[in-house]
Amino acid sequence: MIPPDLLFDLDGTLCDNFAGIAACIGHALQRLDVPVPPATALRRFVGPPLRSTFAELLGTDSRDRIEEALRHYRERFATLGWRENDVYPGIADALATLHGTGARLFVCTAKPQVYAERIVAHFGFAPHFTAVYGADLGGRLDDKATLLAHLLEREHIAPGRAVMIGDRAHDVRAAHHNRVRAIGVLWGYGNADELAPADLVVHTPAELTAALLAGTAVPRGGYSSA
Repeated sequence: MIPPDLLFDLDGTLCDNFAGIAACIGHALQRLDVPVPPATALRRFVGPPLRSTFAELLGTDSRDRIEEALRHYRERFATLGWRENDVYPGIADALATLHGTGARLFVCTAKPQVYAERIVAHFGFAPHFTAVYGADLGGRLDDKATLLAHLLEREHIAPGRAVMIGDRAHDVRAAHHNRVRAIGVLWGYGNADELAPADLVVHTPAELTAALLAGTAVPRGGYSSA
């Protein structure tokens, strides 16, 4: 039996936005006269909240400095960076198949909601999703566990009825913090060691779909009636 509610991360799970994110981080650092790390060093910053990313890259906990970096990042991302993006092979078929089962699909991403909704619509995925949940620009929902809790509350989803699907450790931690089962995907930015705590790890979108259809990803204890 397929889980009734499937919660998908965005970057590294549905699409590869590394080029756009790396270019926008570089733009922000250049505007602040800070050396830009090589692209290989920036890959680990895809997924986590940007405020924590800039705190590390700038070596500061100054809110003003971090917010200034964010402003520079967003001035490029809002016009160009969000388009520097590709859907992973097999994702379109997976979403169509899973939506066709009657399951409800949601996006749950640390990316600001305004950009997440734009990306989902751009790739033609909006009809598959019941709703898109992302961080607010002010940072209130930057923490993935808080965002996931917000989604569950707003949509009246019992944790036992949901599965979180993502490519990074913070996706797994957020799911388990909220008593939601987690599936780690290896086509994104996380590796097998990082995703080891997940309840299930899959290598391809086809494998993900097969596991969900076969009931391999049924939450422990089955589904709640709530």
